[in-house]
Order: sequence, then structure tokens, then C-alpha cells
Amino acid sequence: MSRVLVDTGPLVAILSQRDAHHTACVEQLRKLSPPLLTCWPVITEAAWLLRTDLAAVQRLLDGFEVGLFQLLPLDASAMSWLSTFFTQYADQGVQLADACLVYLAEREKIDIVFTLDRRDFTVYRLANKKALKLLP
Repeated sequence: MSRVLVDTGPLVAILSQRDAHHTACVEQLRKLSPPLLTCWPVITEAAWLLRTDLAAVQRLLDGFEVGLFQLLPLDASAMSWLSTFFTQYADQGVQLADACLVYLAEREKIDIVFTLDRRDFTVYRLANKKALKLLP
């Protein structure tokens, strides 16, 4: 399968057996080729949501060591794009992690996002007006 960006929800679900989406996300993960690509805002959200399960946070961090996940860089050059995106989708209550994933999708020419956030990601569009493909 092509390169895939991963959002917070699937990360939490994969790492926490208590998550309602654990089984579905683990099954989807088995169909994907690592590494799953992500960014610091997503990792920050996931670590915060997993904060009461230190073993899950450790598994999240270990996932980068073993090549399951890969962190894509974000630097100051993204800020103008992100500002425009926040303005464009102001009525959606955009989250920084979501905006960064769409930015990376455009920059890296990736059109697949592994997310549980259908409400927002079905609305977001790439610069060419193309919708993202969502997993699972």
C-alpha cells in the first residue's frame, strides 16, 4: 500500500486495548506497510490521551525506534499554510494536529489518512480540491 499518514485516534486505539476502536485499528494496521507517517502535534495529542497508561505511552515512543512510525518534520515554513488552512476551515473548529496532517498530505503528496475523525477529514480538501482517502 502507498504511504499513509496516521492521526491521533488510531494511534491511541492501537496502543490501548481499552479503546473502543482497538480491534478495528489493529486489523487495519495489519494491512498497512510501515512506517506510518505522522507529526509532533499528533504525538503530543496521543501521549496526552494515553497519559494514564504509561506502558502505552512507552509503546508509542518505541514504535518510532522499531520503524512502525516515522515522524515527518514541520518547520516555520509551514506556518503560513497552516494559518490559511485555519482561516479556510474556521467554522470546523480545526485542530492543529489535523491541519498539520493535511499540510503534510499536500507537501508529501500523500492522499491516505488513517483516522477515526470522519467529521473533519471528510470536509478537508487538498489544494487540487481532491478529498483524502480515509482508513479504516
